[in-house]
Amino acid sequence: MEMLGLVIIIVVALGFDYTNGFHDAANAIATSVSTRALTPRAALALAAVMNLVGALISTKVAATVGKGIIDTPDDGAHGLTVVFAALVGAIVWNLITWYFGLPSSSSHALIGGLVGAGLAGGIDVKWNGILDKVVIPMVVSPLGGFALGFLFMLLLLWLFRRMNPHRANSLFKRGQIVAAAAMSLGHGLQDAQKTMGVITLALVVTGHLDASGDYVVPFWVVISCALAISLGTYSGGWRIMRTLGRRVIKFDNTSGFAAQTVASAVLYTTSHYGLPVSTTHVTTSSIMGVGATRRLSAVRWGVAGSIASAWVLTLPMAALVAALAYAVTSFVVL
Repeated sequence: MEMLGLVIIIVVALGFDYTNGFHDAANAIATSVSTRALTPRAALALAAVMNLVGALISTKVAATVGKGIIDTPDDGAHGLTVVFAALVGAIVWNLITWYFGLPSSSSHALIGGLVGAGLAGGIDVKWNGILDKVVIPMVVSPLGGFALGFLFMLLLLWLFRRMNPHRANSLFKRGQIVAAAAMSLGHGLQDAQKTMGVITLALVVTGHLDASGDYVVPFWVVISCALAISLGTYSGGWRIMRTLGRRVIKFDNTSGFAAQTVASAVLYTTSHYGLPVSTTHVTTSSIMGVGATRRLSAVRWGVAGSIASAWVLTLPMAALVAALAYAVTSFVVL
């Protein structure tokens, strides 16, 4: 029975990874598609490949998610119920925000799900770890993305102020393709690892992995999560792509290149330190920072406000759904 539960957890976790892919595909490619540097299908294919590569590079974020959010449950069946409920909370919130075209955070949905299911299941939550590695980066990373986007765009405008506009446009159009690839690599570094952490947690709970010593993610988990998020990315995230690519600011090739480059830099830095930040938060704030260099009214702040509301609601709402899922699942299973 426990083995069946583990298989179900793995399938559901990979399902979450797939929804993460199509939910967050717009993060990497919306600007490139908006400026027509890439066709939608070419952009999605590029994002899928680079997501796969990024997911294979590191597992530091996976370790944070797997052992830094809640204590490892002692009982296998109980632990699987907690993990299952956390995934349900994350998937449901992902689907709700995807339906309404809101680029919320799949990462924070999963973390909120773990917290909600853990609390409902009587598992100790590592609040200090959440504060240091989730809440503070959640606040700092979008602020950093906005500030760096603003400054980097000003730098580009000054450096290329004397270049022929047609030549500059052609240069940054090619640059956007490179920036989209870099952004997709960063997305794979961040988002695929969170599902790796959850599956590894389930393997530890059921005794298939030793919880002592280093937190080692099995290679089959790494490659499975990498493929799932890549397939999800290629399936597309058209609703959210429209929000980021058209409704926040009006892009040109220079602003698109600037936003993607800044977002990539933030994602690489946070991944290096094992901080599970939101690719959505970072990308959106970078876009707004770039747009603010024109004038504050260039950013559609009403749309930005709706996005910010989804950010604020993600952790508690995913936690609430996960707690309800735990109550239902434990009633049926335990």
